[in-house]
Amino acid sequence: MSGGATATAPLRIAALPGDGVGPEVTDAGLAVLEAICDRAGLTCAVSRHPIGGAALDATGEPLPAATLEAARGADAVLLGAVGGPGWDHAPVRPEAGLLALRRGLGAFANLRPVVVWPGLEATSPLRPERVQGADILFVRELTGGAYFGRPKGIAGTTPHRRAVDSIEYAEGEIRRVAEVAFAAAERRRRHLTSVDKANVLASSRLWRSVVEELAQEHRAVTVDHCLVDSFALRLLQEPRAFDVVVTENLFGDILTDEAAALTGTLGTLPSASGGGDGPWLYEPVHGSAPDLVGRGVANPLGAIATIAMLLRHTLGREDLARRVEAAIAGIVQRGPLTPDLGGDGTTATVTAQVVAQVGREVAA
Repeated sequence: MSGGATATAPLRIAALPGDGVGPEVTDAGLAVLEAICDRAGLTCAVSRHPIGGAALDATGEPLPAATLEAARGADAVLLGAVGGPGWDHAPVRPEAGLLALRRGLGAFANLRPVVVWPGLEATSPLRPERVQGADILFVRELTGGAYFGRPKGIAGTTPHRRAVDSIEYAEGEIRRVAEVAFAAAERRRRHLTSVDKANVLASSRLWRSVVEELAQEHRAVTVDHCLVDSFALRLLQEPRAFDVVVTENLFGDILTDEAAALTGTLGTLPSASGGGDGPWLYEPVHGSAPDLVGRGVANPLGAIATIAMLLRHTLGREDLARRVEAAIAGIVQRGPLTPDLGGDGTTATVTAQVVAQVGREVAA
């Protein structure tokens, strides 16, 4: 995944601010990226393009061809958020732009780290001692399963309507996302949990079989399997028992949102999606938060943590990624914090503090 900027070639970023608070947190993330790259002797070339509702309003399409072309030509894509109540009755949903972007970039693997930063344990609805030290990386398959399977749809008339969604996975789809998860586990604590529903679903039985085969090629990693219903309970009971978790699309969608309960807020959580030939797509997971638009209190830490993922995975600069994460840890300990974390800070004051921290001298 590494590549991008050098001392002479700039890191090409396609910024897609999107809707709601997306532009606000995207600006925050870019400010941090530019500050740390400047101190490391690197340069960034940022171009901005519409997506989602903003693109619908401007062009009539949620993902204009020019946006997709710019994204494919970048080293990395930074997305703010997509959607909002203003487009609830639009003929085409803004979210269609995000799905098309993922397909267009070949983004089959979604990496979503869930870290309970020291000092934020009390923000979780769970007991602080239960979530303290939790650090989980979810690897979710992103382009298969029930969301994309065929046949799909609703047929018939009342009272005899029927709905069908198909869960379909090819062995190659499972293998490629599981390989991403094994590689991540080898870089972390060498423990992989594969989540399925193999007791009742044929797709899950294939999933488990492929993971077991790959385990023979990655013997340094301890592998266990967990049924999705059992895992959903264990995630809240013993979150520190997990390191890397790999699962299919539908289960991953649900479980990663449940995991946000460990932190008590979506505002600090980043994600990255990719794995194909295109650049990786980086985005905070909190959505467009329309109730916060224009108030200046959207939490920028999710977008800033997303920048750390970009530095790590696209640029190959673990040192710079850790510096950004250290700045986040300092904010959590000393403030300022936005209202979702119990503080009275603003998007601007939090961002300025992180920029000041990472903008100090770093090794090039």
